[in-house]
Amino acid sequence: MQFMTVDLFDNERDGFTSVRIPALVALGGGKLLAFAVGRTQVSDWSESKILMRRSEDMGLTWSPARVVAEMAGSVVDNPVPIVDKERACIHLLYQTDYKRCFYTKSTDGGETFAPPADITATFEQYRPRYSWTVIAPGPGHSIVLRSGRLLVPVWMAAGIGKAHRPSCIATIYSDDGGATWQPGEIVHDNDDFLPNPSETVAVELSDGRVMLNIRNESSRYRRAVAYSPDGATRWTPVEFADALYEPICCAGLVRMGPDEGADAGVLVFTNPAGKPGEVPRSGKGMPRTNLTVRLSYDEGRTWPFSRSIEPELAGYSDVAAGDGFIYCLYEHGAGSDKPIHPRGIRLARFTVDWVKERE
Repeated sequence: MQFMTVDLFDNERDGFTSVRIPALVALGGGKLLAFAVGRTQVSDWSESKILMRRSEDMGLTWSPARVVAEMAGSVVDNPVPIVDKERACIHLLYQTDYKRCFYTKSTDGGETFAPPADITATFEQYRPRYSWTVIAPGPGHSIVLRSGRLLVPVWMAAGIGKAHRPSCIATIYSDDGGATWQPGEIVHDNDDFLPNPSETVAVELSDGRVMLNIRNESSRYRRAVAYSPDGATRWTPVEFADALYEPICCAGLVRMGPDEGADAGVLVFTNPAGKPGEVPRSGKGMPRTNLTVRLSYDEGRTWPFSRSIEPELAGYSDVAAGDGFIYCLYEHGAGSDKPIHPRGIRLARFTVDWVKERE
């Protein structure tokens, strides 16, 4: 089967007003972990919990949803899982109340997670350079570099109260398997060229450089990119990726693994690609429609193959690759008439050949 979908999280079924913020990792051997955030209100600031489901048969069947992180009365959000095959574990970062960041890990494939460690001190080291009021990692999966470095894109805001703007982006990293975390350089701060950069995804290129693919609020409606030799320092000036439309939304990005045969190393990107004639829904943000997958065979310079996964309403997405498939976990549908309130979170599984076919 070249294309299939399965609904994994649902507002009503899972007992939440809103289920959002997908994160997805492939462990190999047909095993997948899908994360989402269950919210009590349609708000980034509502009480929430991080949920997880597990598949052992390439996404055909799934375990029931269970809570993997919670804190009574608090926002618990922005799950960032990292598959670390060398250390045989899964790292997980998340934030609470946009004020604290926590780290935990699983050494049994996600069956259990260690008690979380508060790593907010890493963000406190930014204060001489950036006086943040809001912090968050990811969301979506992140990566281990070939050097063994754990790397997580983060964003911070310096607004008043709960404002998520103005914002900047950076990375944090660990060179000791998650025991300690360090702050990288600030990649880009809010300015007229790139207003309010925020939720960012990372990939290691074939030459060892790290490329960030950046959400932003530019009226050009294009994703932005920046490059670093080590994922933490010497970032290039940001530039726009003209081939990648940006409705102002989170996106997914992954490199296909060495076991993917002729397609090993291909970059896979997912986000809402929009429709002709759409106008901003509120402020600068465009409607989140037509979730599309794109393939790059030249390290993200061009994206010659694309195909629509979900032509109607679809928002945040994360993407994983393994077992001969691409997996995309994404927000879909409308939970109400509110502008950003998806019905739930769906998984699509498909092949590279399916993407390359003409619709």
